[in-house]
Amino acid sequence: MKLSWFRSSYSGSDGSACVEVATAPDTVRLRDSKRKDGPHLSIPAAAWADFIRYVPEA
Repeated sequence: MKLSWFRSSYSGSDGSACVEVATAPDTVRLRDSKRKDGPHLSIPAAAWADFIRYVPEA
């Protein structure tokens, strides 16, 4: 499966210090923008939704 990675609009334009996110049917994937070929964290979609519910809006 080809993932489409994106980062927050709050990130700087150079992308040197941010986390990128990709969604898949059952998971949300996170990776370091500086290590695109490095490892990524895979989180169940339901757990991600629970996490987002508790993050205050900026």
